[in-house]
Amino acid sequence: MSHRKFEAPRCGNLGFLPKKRTKHHSGRIRSFPKDTDASAPCHLTAFRAYKAGMTHVVRGVDRPGAIMHKREVVDAVSILETPPMVIVGVVGYLETPRGLRTLTTVFAEHLSEEFKRRCYKNWYKSKRKAYSKYAKKYTENDGKDIEKELERIAKFCKVVRVITHSQPKKLHLRLKKAHIMEIQINGGADAKAKVDFAKSLFEKEVTVDSVFAKDELVDVMGVTKGHGFEGVTTRWGVSRLPRKTHRGLRKVACIGSWHPARVSSTVPRAGQNGYFHRTEMNKKIYRVGKKGDNASCQTEADLTEKGVNPMGGFVHYGTVREDWVMIKGACVGVKKRPLIL
Repeated sequence: MSHRKFEAPRCGNLGFLPKKRTKHHSGRIRSFPKDTDASAPCHLTAFRAYKAGMTHVVRGVDRPGAIMHKREVVDAVSILETPPMVIVGVVGYLETPRGLRTLTTVFAEHLSEEFKRRCYKNWYKSKRKAYSKYAKKYTENDGKDIEKELERIAKFCKVVRVITHSQPKKLHLRLKKAHIMEIQINGGADAKAKVDFAKSLFEKEVTVDSVFAKDELVDVMGVTKGHGFEGVTTRWGVSRLPRKTHRGLRKVACIGSWHPARVSSTVPRAGQNGYFHRTEMNKKIYRVGKKGDNASCQTEADLTEKGVNPMGGFVHYGTVREDWVMIKGACVGVKKRPLIL
C-alpha cells in the first residue's frame, strides 16, 4: 500500500447519522415510482417478501467486448419467499403545497383475522370487535356511504394507494399478525380508473408475478442484521493505535479540540451497530418461481428437474412453499426478515 494515508479518520457516511435502531422493523417505502405514463394499465408498484437464504447460479455472459464474454460466471443470489398479498382497502391523497395529505380511507367489507390481530396488542384478552361497526356500512343504505367515499377519492385525489396485508399463516414462521402496508397504484387515465382498479381487488389475493417480471430491476428495503453495542474500530473503521498505547488501542486518540468544549457529531464514537433501515437499489430479478413447481430451477442448459429448496431446506428458515423471487446478490437482514420489493 504505497502512498497510503497514515490516518484513517472514518469509514462511514455521516448521512446515515444518527446510527440507532430503526422504528420501522418491517421496512418502509419512502417514495414510490413516479406515475408518469397515463396510457399504461393500472398496476401495483411494490410487494412484501421474506428472506429465505442465499445460493448461487452459473450463468453465461453475453457482453461483446467484455473479458468474460461467452464464458460462464458464478453469481450469488438471494431467495425471497413472496406469498400472495390480500387487498383490504384504498386510500386517497391530495396534493398540497406541503406534500401529500390523506383525504379518506375505504376498507373492504370482510377483513381477515390476521389483519385484525395487528390492530391489537393482546388478541387473547381483547373483544375482537375491530371494524365490526365499519362493516355495517355495506348493508346500511345499500352501501351508499362507501360509494360516496370512493367517489370523493376519484374526484379530488391525485395519488391512490391500496392497503394490503401479508398472509403469515402460509409461511410457518410462528407469526399470526399480518404485516400491513400501502402500495401505490400507477398507470390509468385518471383517479377514477385507479379507484375502480383498487375496488376490483378488494378481498382478493395478488401474486408477485402480477407486479414484477423476470429481468426487472427492483429496490429492496429492509432492516440490516443487528450487532448491538460495538466499539469505534468495528463501527467506523478507524485505525488501531500502536501496540504500546496506554489504556487500549482500539480507540480514537483525539476526539476534538479543547474548544468548542463538546464532542462534535462528526467524531467517530462507539455505539449501536446494525439494525438500521436501508434501501438497496437496482437488484435484478433472475427468476420468479411459482408455488408447487418442482421444476422451477430447470434451465435450457440443465434439464434436471429440481426446485429452489436445497436438501433439508434453507438453514434457519426451512422450505420455501409459496411463490418466490430470485434476485442477484445479497440483500439486507437475517433469515425470516420481512422485506419490501
